[in-house]
Amino acid sequence: MKITDAKVFVGGPGKPYVTLKIMTDQGIYGLGDATLKSRETVTATYLENYLIPNLIGKDPRNTEDIWQFFYRGAYNRGGPIAMAAIGGIDMALWDIKAKLADLPLYQLFGGKSREGALVYGHATGSDLEDLMDSIAYYVDEGYKAVRVQCGIPGMPTASYGVSEKKGDFKNFITDFSGIHPKVEIWDTDRYMRYMPDALARIRERFGPDLKILHDVHHRLLPREAAEFAKAVEPVNLFWLEDPTPAEDQNALKLMRQHSTVPIAIGEVFNSIWDCNKLIENELIDFIRVAVTYAGGITHVKRIVDLAGLHHVRTGFHGAPSHSPLCMAAHAHLNAWAPNFGIQEYLVLGTSECDALFPSAHRMQNGMVYVSDAPGLGVDFDEKEAARYSYKPGSHPVVRLEDGTLWNY
Repeated sequence: MKITDAKVFVGGPGKPYVTLKIMTDQGIYGLGDATLKSRETVTATYLENYLIPNLIGKDPRNTEDIWQFFYRGAYNRGGPIAMAAIGGIDMALWDIKAKLADLPLYQLFGGKSREGALVYGHATGSDLEDLMDSIAYYVDEGYKAVRVQCGIPGMPTASYGVSEKKGDFKNFITDFSGIHPKVEIWDTDRYMRYMPDALARIRERFGPDLKILHDVHHRLLPREAAEFAKAVEPVNLFWLEDPTPAEDQNALKLMRQHSTVPIAIGEVFNSIWDCNKLIENELIDFIRVAVTYAGGITHVKRIVDLAGLHHVRTGFHGAPSHSPLCMAAHAHLNAWAPNFGIQEYLVLGTSECDALFPSAHRMQNGMVYVSDAPGLGVDFDEKEAARYSYKPGSHPVVRLEDGTLWNY
């Protein structure tokens, strides 16, 4: 069996996905997601000019050797562009392999460990009252876990993950359109004074059973992160996400010394070498890698297995930048992983997205149930894809009130 061709498609309904389709001489094709948010055409060009020419003629069943060829065979290894491109290839090859076996992908990992996988939605509010309404909406929709983000009184602009428009809290997604990034203004003191009490009031309103998550999004210094974590211990958070930038991994030691709040980190990690010490030293409780960004299924399975040895559970990244293909890969890993924790889930489901990526995977009452269709269980309609073109976008940037650039 040989790979005969591969195509890259850039575009989607409101989101410029990078979709890879790998064809074989037996008529079986595989699909992968190589989207690198706000840098989509870079990944596409890397695939088309460098990786795909080296795929042609290879046996798609040799996923391990192909992964090693593109990772270890490169003089300059790793990084987000290369790993997203490798991730797309690897995902498509596993799709082919499972289709050959006529099995859903999770069966190739060892079968199911659970029937449904717990997911969390994104509740947001321009103020606390607005946030409470948003949480209530998700609870009414059947969610058992909700990430909560709130506007901070006196903050010059909306903080991370928060709409400035009151009432805009149903499946709110930050606007990344345009090549020039929007600027958010951040004030740590206001955040530290306000947010612990806001989280306590949320817990009081919704009771002990709702799983509450909160994302600091790298905004605090290590000492501040330790103080904040200690202050919110009574809330019994399911996790505190990205309390401080993960480049300084020693910062997590300080947090561990001062608080027992579970810590979730890793959505910008590209490899096992970004997180192996955090896992081995048990400085985190949830690993947040994504199959696309972290080099595909082959590599992410290694991370999951390492995490399982150290009491670290999965909490895969599930932002809108991941297409239904990446989310399907997560769904199969979630069905299998013995150390599964939770899955981030933002509703992708517009009719346009469903038409582009038809699938029988489903979400019901806060749980995702994986399809038993062979492979990833997601198809791709090229005629639908022709409707979309690439539109550039950028992540916002963050500045302090005096203009200093801060951590996004």
